[in-house]
Amino acid sequence: MIRALIGGVLVLVVSMGVGRFAFTPILPAMQAATGLGTDAAGLLASLNYLGYFLGALGVGLVPQGAARTAVFRTALIASVTSTAGMGFTDDLAAWAALRFVAGLASAGLFILGIAMTLDALARAGRESWTGWLYTGVGLGIASSGLFVAVMGGRLGWRGDWLWLGVACLGFGTLSWLWVGDPPRESGHATAQTAARASPAPAFRPSVPMVLLTLAYFLEGAGYIVTGTFLVAILKTMPETAPLGAAAWMVTGLAAMPSGILWAAAGRRFGLWRALILAHVVQAVGILLPITGSPAAAVLSAVLFGGTFVGIVTLSFTLGRHLSGGASARVIGALTAVYGLGQIIGPVPAGLVVARTGSFDSALLGAAAAVLAGALLLAAGAWMAGRRDPAAVALGAGRG
Repeated sequence: MIRALIGGVLVLVVSMGVGRFAFTPILPAMQAATGLGTDAAGLLASLNYLGYFLGALGVGLVPQGAARTAVFRTALIASVTSTAGMGFTDDLAAWAALRFVAGLASAGLFILGIAMTLDALARAGRESWTGWLYTGVGLGIASSGLFVAVMGGRLGWRGDWLWLGVACLGFGTLSWLWVGDPPRESGHATAQTAARASPAPAFRPSVPMVLLTLAYFLEGAGYIVTGTFLVAILKTMPETAPLGAAAWMVTGLAAMPSGILWAAAGRRFGLWRALILAHVVQAVGILLPITGSPAAAVLSAVLFGGTFVGIVTLSFTLGRHLSGGASARVIGALTAVYGLGQIIGPVPAGLVVARTGSFDSALLGAAAAVLAGALLLAAGAWMAGRRDPAAVALGAGRG
């Protein structure tokens, strides 16, 4: 069973830490060597997130069993090849296609890999291990940041992509072997399972649920600006330029325990309050690079890495509380709006930077989006409290 968990963690390393976010520490070297503009970089980021969004919509239709395993393994192959492929060309159109494919693959790996790993843990009665699964996101970010910081100057941006592709091949091979659906149950067992299944509960979105969804959209649009440009931002300022990729490594290290720590905060203070606090802390982290201080840059990486995974965890948990049992529909809706936010966010940010020559306005806009989400969450908590005074303690739930 430990192999299934390790395989799931490695899936997140490949899909998120490298497939989606290795672009961030490598971007400055790509820009210096090829003249890639910030507006074009924002477009590449948005195409990656568009691929993720479309992939998330598609993989939800894949049935369990051999088909799910096959799609998962196809996504592994696509992720490895699209990562390594970035080092074989400097053509913008080719990069655009590769980043889009990487987004599709990331969705397949993230959603199907997590689902199959959680199913395996549940079958073994090891649901208590699931919190460790999400450490793979931070581990991947930290590992890719460390690799670029140590080897980037020697290998160049092409070598970074190629060797990260080789690393993903090794990690992906283990996930290929250790993550997958078991053989289909016999017809008799399947019939018994179906007989025991209860119909999915009806779901009518409440005002607090709508406000949570809107806040999650704004979070997707706001956090992704720093998630895309953090290293490039630091590289543009002489005081913080040496931190570059190292700051991204710090982001990953801070992200590793983020889900576990913010889940504990949700149990202690309530989900609404913890989620609002996480948004405010993240907004502060987004703004800190404007100061130009190296210490502020490191703190920014800590606050940003320490909140974005936690916000996902808290939002999904709160959504399940508000759904009255229709968790699959709620998580699907939250994933969709988050994906839309990620698609939208990098493009205007890149255009503003290209026009002004500074990241300050982009960071102010990103922080404003996250803080607007916090205000919507405060309104949601108030509405939930009016309907049920215990809800700010529960749904802000002690669950």
